[in-house]
Parts: sequence; structure tokens; C-alpha cells
Amino acid sequence: MARAVTTQRKAVNTAIAWAIGLLIFFPILWTILTSFKTEAEAIANPPLFFNFNWTLENYAVVQERSDYMRFLWNSVIIAGGSTILGILIAVPAAWSMAFVPSKRTKDILLWMLSTKMLPAVGVLYPIYLICIELGLLDNRFALVVILMLINLPIIVWMLYTYFREIPGEILEAARMDGATLKAEILYILTPMAVPGIASTVLLNFILAWNEAFWTLNLTAVDAAPLTAFIASYSSPEGLFFAKLSAASTMAIAPILILGWFSQKQLVRGLTFGAVK
Repeated sequence: MARAVTTQRKAVNTAIAWAIGLLIFFPILWTILTSFKTEAEAIANPPLFFNFNWTLENYAVVQERSDYMRFLWNSVIIAGGSTILGILIAVPAAWSMAFVPSKRTKDILLWMLSTKMLPAVGVLYPIYLICIELGLLDNRFALVVILMLINLPIIVWMLYTYFREIPGEILEAARMDGATLKAEILYILTPMAVPGIASTVLLNFILAWNEAFWTLNLTAVDAAPLTAFIASYSSPEGLFFAKLSAASTMAIAPILILGWFSQKQLVRGLTFGAVK
């Protein structure tokens, strides 16, 4: 009897998980389907699901109108650069907070997290003026630094949580054997926290890839990433939903593929230390 109840409960939980997953995935699926419709079919009422004339015209128009590879390359540089720079800064910071804490460590962590509550528009004007004064407007380096600073509190928090799961005795033994601080972080701490660091890298890369507010306000042509590529299909004449969906599909495709192949590592990192 108990086994039957357990099996039934697992089936119900599985069904609920699938339902939630499909609900979350539906907007992406709808965007992909709309990208293969004509503009008339994209706004048809009632909506057309699979019973429409499939076409690649929207992708052809998008390719002719925009230099997709330039936007893609900018996104890779900006997201990748901000992620690498953030990790280089966050690893030593998280190490010091996890293994050499002070009385103010928790206060510092809470303060860092509180900065995420600040509306981005509240600091747009001063940052915009700084970029103008330094000649960094529409510049990829400026976006790398800005996005790194925006996501740094999350990176530090995640790494701090992962590092706390590593026994401090291991590092103490390394110090007794003569390991330097550099060797301790590079050759002992980092290999042990690879799952956590990998998931942090993936999450930060996704956040930087999807960032739209700063990229739209601080870029024009040269440093415009894929978020600006999508926004370019909104015009005073209105929204071209089919072409907008095609551009959106092309923009999210790389990150979807990356997430698909990295899902095992991401789940492993997010559950790192959960089971002892």
C-alpha cells in the first residue's frame, strides 16, 4: 500500500513538473513558431498553431537587413568578458569572506545584495555622462565593466555559498605543507569548487547575454549586441511580429544551445553541497 502511494505521488510530481516546464517553455515555442509565419498569420485571430504556411522569408529578410554576426560577436565579447572579469574578482573576494571572515562579513554581503534593489534607471544618467567624458559611449569595454559590476554581487554570493561547503581543514593542511595563498586558491580551492564555479559562470553569462537596459541605452552601432538587434525590429510604423520573432529566435538560439549542453553541469553546480 505504501509503495503504491509513493509511486502515485511520484507520478503526480512528475506530471506537475512537466506541466510547469511546458508552461515556462511555451513563450519560447510560440516565438519560434511565429518566426515561420507570414505577418498576416502572425496576428491572426484566433491564433494559428501549426496549421499555417511555413516560410523562411522572415529569416531571409532579417539576414539581408542586419549584420547578424556583428551583433552576435558583440554579445559574445560583452557577456564573456564581463563573466571572466567578474570571476577573477569574485573568487578572491568569496574566498576571504568564506575562510577569513570578519565581524562585518555578513553586513558586507547583505550590502552587496542590496545594491541589486537599486533601479537601474536611477544611475543611468551619471553613468551615461561618465561614458561620454571617457569616450566610452557605444564601447564594448564599457559594457563589459558595467555588466560585471551589476552581476558581481550575485557572483560573490554564489561562490561564497559554494566555498562555505568546502572543509576549511583542507586549506589549513595545505598551509601547513607550505602552500602559498596563490597555490591555495588556484590548485586546491578552485578544483574542489569546479561545479559551483561552472554554474556561476553559466548563470552570469546568461544574465549578461540577456541584459537589455544598459545595452540599449549605451550603444548605437559599434558595440550593439543581440538585444539591440531584436529592438531594431520595433519601428514607428508598428511591430512586425513575424520578423521580430525571427530576430528573437536567432538571438536566443546560441544561449539555448549552450544551456542545453551545459544543463547537467548547471544542475550539478546548483546542488553542490546540498547532499552530504
